[in-house]
Amino acid sequence: MSFLPDLGIFTMAMWSVGLGAIGAAVTGIVLANTDLFLSKPEKATLEFLEEIELKTLGSEQRTFKAGELWKKNGAVIMAVRRPG
Repeated sequence: MSFLPDLGIFTMAMWSVGLGAIGAAVTGIVLANTDLFLSKPEKATLEFLEEIELKTLGSEQRTFKAGELWKKNGAVIMAVRRPG
């Protein structure tokens, strides 16, 4: 008769926990550094951009359509969608 506990189950549990932690770390790194599961962005059309209402910053609050920016002169436009 041996009074030492059976370490086989404990060893198997430690390997399972260790492999699970490594798998979680690898999955986290892949998801954080790639865009595998993100939806692809759509390109905005000129008609859509013309209809967007813009608001000025500062003391004088003014609202106007974005199309007014390039009616007389050209304009460079970058549309960014904020999350939320």
